[in-house]
Amino acid sequence: MANDEFLNDDLDDEKTIAFIKSYLPQDLKEKFSDDELYYFLDVIDEYYANSGILDAEPDADGFVDIDLDKVVDYVIKEAKKDEIGDFEHDDILFVVQGEMEYADSLG
Repeated sequence: MANDEFLNDDLDDEKTIAFIKSYLPQDLKEKFSDDELYYFLDVIDEYYANSGILDAEPDADGFVDIDLDKVVDYVIKEAKKDEIGDFEHDDILFVVQGEMEYADSLG
């Protein structure tokens, strides 16, 4: 990967994290550190890459059905395995939804 691509990925991640932070309800804004949010973002990307979702055929409207609960469960399981922490399903669901909303906003 070229240096420019790394910089673009970092900028994209920064924009995604900023969007997620603005998307989170007030009581969750202070709950997650930036490092945790970057970790969640990496794990969400990893889930999409390994789950086959990226290869799924879109429906007639051009959408791919993503089971958010499966994404959340994967993030929680990985965070526990990687000793990042124990997180509540509903809290992580907001992060996953925020990431998805950001991706949708890009068109």
